Amino acid sequence: MNAYIFPGQGAQFSGMGLDLFEASGLAQDYFHKANDILGFAITDIMFEGEAEDLKQTKVTQPAIFLHSVILSKVLGDAFQPDMVAGHSLGELSALVANGTLGFEDGLKLVSQRALAMQKACEMQPSTMAAVLGLEDQVVEDVCAATEGIVVAANYNCPGQLVISGDIPAIEAACETLKEKGARRALVLPVGGAFHSPLMEPAREELAAAIENTTFNTPKCPIYQNVSTTAITDPKLIKENLMAQLTAPVKWTQSIQHMIADGATNFTEVGPGKVLQGLMRKIDRNVTANGAALPE
Repeated sequence: MNAYIFPGQGAQFSGMGLDLFEASGLAQDYFHKANDILGFAITDIMFEGEAEDLKQTKVTQPAIFLHSVILSKVLGDAFQPDMVAGHSLGELSALVANGTLGFEDGLKLVSQRALAMQKACEMQPSTMAAVLGLEDQVVEDVCAATEGIVVAANYNCPGQLVISGDIPAIEAACETLKEKGARRALVLPVGGAFHSPLMEPAREELAAAIENTTFNTPKCPIYQNVSTTAITDPKLIKENLMAQLTAPVKWTQSIQHMIADGATNFTEVGPGKVLQGLMRKIDRNVTANGAALPE
């Protein structure tokens, strides 16, 4: 069975999407439509902007979403998913790709999500850190015992967990995790504590926008970050998406459930190869490739 997976923030690079734009009239139509919906020329930043320009959350999230969704459209009949999943922001790309959301609604939600997260980041200095080489349970226990707000945020693959919270709590937890034998406990260059309680203001804002958006019955199941299992009920998809900003991204568990349900071939749709790398660490017995532009 064919599973399609969609990357989240961090996969962006300068020049992203230009090959798509140049190869396809359909892609050009979607990119122009995106500029109109967003009210600024995101294509200029994607195709010609510096890495620094692409790092702004309000640009990064729509840019990655557009790259993923437009690529899935350009693939045409070659895009035949039996199941989909997306890492954090990628969940919205996956929901457009499987027909749950329309292109315009999806892009508007991504833009609102990015702005709401940016605002929440500015309310309290916060960050995230990658922890390598420890069991999940050890990391969870250290988070629970650390003063302040620090939680497990991204279960990326076995032995790689990202924690999220306020800066003093993250720094203290990193010190303890190194003492516990972490190979690395490294503060990440991100602007805030995504997938932690500090995103509550953003969650509330986004939940209101999700509530007012039409969700259709999808063409195939989505394995959501919050639930990790196959979901096709639009009402449940909505609820899980509303919970996503303050809940952990259970990526390892989602991929394991997809494999258990019969996925043998995974295709990453979007910029970069981050998810393909994680796939190899989750299960080496399945194939993971990037989506190539049709000849």
